[in-house]
Amino acid sequence: MSRLVPAPDALVGRRFDVAVAKMLGISRAKASELIETGQARVLGRAIAKSGALAAGDTVEFDIADERHEPEPIATDMAVVYEDDDVVVVDKPVGVAAHASVGWTGPTVLGSLRDRGVRVSSYGAAGREGIVSRLDVGTSGLMLVCKSDLAYVEMRRQFSAHEVVKTYHALVQGNLTQNKATIEAPIGRAKVADFRFCVTPSGKPAVTHWDVLERFGEATLASVNLETGRTHQIRVHFSSIGHPLVGDAMYGANPVLAAQLGLERQWLHAVQLEFRHPRTHVWTTVKSSYPADLAHSLELMRARHADDADRPAGA
Repeated sequence: MSRLVPAPDALVGRRFDVAVAKMLGISRAKASELIETGQARVLGRAIAKSGALAAGDTVEFDIADERHEPEPIATDMAVVYEDDDVVVVDKPVGVAAHASVGWTGPTVLGSLRDRGVRVSSYGAAGREGIVSRLDVGTSGLMLVCKSDLAYVEMRRQFSAHEVVKTYHALVQGNLTQNKATIEAPIGRAKVADFRFCVTPSGKPAVTHWDVLERFGEATLASVNLETGRTHQIRVHFSSIGHPLVGDAMYGANPVLAAQLGLERQWLHAVQLEFRHPRTHVWTTVKSSYPADLAHSLELMRARHADDADRPAGA
């Protein structure tokens, strides 16, 4: 069975055998075998296993699809806004934006289609209607385009940074300023796959934050993004010595996360503001904290209250 997969942005520039291994969730040795036997190749050009995957490449696989189970559905994914042009969902943690090779969990796109929601045909194969994504481990608001008109206009708005995306993040430590901007380029880290870092060779990235609440050992901040780089909030706060609570990948304290009952980074997309693609009316959609983040925040508040009540030197 032949299958065509556009080169994922995160794998552009990687060795072809490494890219195939990541796309299929297999070992590099197995990926090399598929390349050498012609079962994995790039359309339109010859590429060795050591060659670099390029932007715009399409990878063709001639392998059996081993997945026989239907995609699970995110039945708890709420729709918070919908009309004929766009739908905004409150994405739970553990749900991907769209299907990808190696991912077997629920997706926003698949769950919407299961409910009978028709999305735009515009966009890359398997990513139709999607103009902005959230990580699997991040919850909150995500917009999907239902009409082609909406796809074209919302993609423009996101690219022009006209959409206002507000996140709340609980970061480790006490931020020294009440508000500030982090402006530092982000690129792929060499130390680990699918990890990013601040690097001079990266793409420009700008993050604004305002303190909402202080707990001494952690700070709750409201975050606005000018750019939408992969893991941007997580990387930027880690780069200034304040990783998100629960974000072990970027240096968070696992002991604190365990004490707060957290199994993922404390990050939620709480508000989305955009100009409606058809009516041009400024539209604001909001989301409340999910149960796990709300619970951990209450535990943090209780810890801070206990510390404040404790006599000095006790």
